[in-house]
Parts: sequence; structure tokens; C-alpha cells
Amino acid sequence: MEPTAPSSATESIVVSRCVQICQSKSCRKLGAAGVLAAFQLQPVVNVEVTGCGCFGQCGNGPIVVVSPDQVWYCGVQADEVGSIVDRHLKNGQPVKAMLYPKFHPALHR
Repeated sequence: MEPTAPSSATESIVVSRCVQICQSKSCRKLGAAGVLAAFQLQPVVNVEVTGCGCFGQCGNGPIVVVSPDQVWYCGVQADEVGSIVDRHLKNGQPVKAMLYPKFHPALHR
């Protein structure tokens, strides 16, 4: 009997990070749908990107949270997603200028 290649049903995908982009009314008015689309156009191995509900930070969005790092970005625009992908998701360095100062006061700017 010859060995068989693993089927997609038996392969497991290891997710090392999850990027959540708020898609609530306030964030959507500020461009969150475009931010989500921009992340989806730049996939990173072992990183799951999802839209989610409100983080309770209305008016500071679009909010992007990277877990398990617990890094919060605020006011993210679609044209800034590449910086988060390249610097944070691929190289492990959060983009300091984009951090939400409420949760990262010592690291902001």
C-alpha cells in the first residue's frame, strides 16, 4: 500500500495571531470595511483576519486588535494596513505611531 498525502480535512492550520477589525456602525463610518478588505488582500501565514463587533471605543476607530499580542491600533486607514502587516505581523514589531494611546501610553509615538 502506498502512502497518501494528507487531505485538507485532516490537516490542521496553526494560527499564531488573530487580527480583529471592528465592523460596528461607528468604525464602518470611518472606513473599517476598507481596512478589513486591505488586510484580506495581504494574507500572512498563520494569521487569521476577521471582522468583529464593537470594542467599545467608538469615535477612535477603526479599531484593530492583534491577539495574543494584545496590541490595539486606532484610527487605522486602509492605506496604513501594509505597515501593520509588514512591521508587526511579519516582523513582530508593533507600529508605534499607530498604537492606541489609551492602551499603550508609554509606547505611543
